[in-house]
Amino acid sequence: MIAAGADLKIYVATRPIEFRCGHDGLAAKVQEMLRLDPFSGAAFVFRSKRAARIKILVWDRTGLVLVHKHLEGCKFVWPTIADGVVRMSPAMFAALFEGLDWRLVRPEEARRPQVAG
Repeated sequence: MIAAGADLKIYVATRPIEFRCGHDGLAAKVQEMLRLDPFSGAAFVFRSKRAARIKILVWDRTGLVLVHKHLEGCKFVWPTIADGVVRMSPAMFAALFEGLDWRLVRPEEARRPQVAG
């Protein structure tokens, strides 16, 4: 499984892709469509046309990891379809992966202390 730590960069392709793509095909799409480096260690999330399946591509320093998830009976919540890529936080990614509405995940704003101690 992909550990979505605070330092993991996550990019979501906003256009559906042909889901027969494997490791190499998705790495090429990261370079061509998203203009990003598939070997950067970031997670790249792709959706199917029906929005019920996702593929996630990550370089883990030893090889490309490909995760494929299919939701049964529901669909993933996706950003508006547009050209380009959307960046999301690890918390948003965790919500997306669980099939939740990731747009509702908002960080709480902490007040800056006036003094230390």
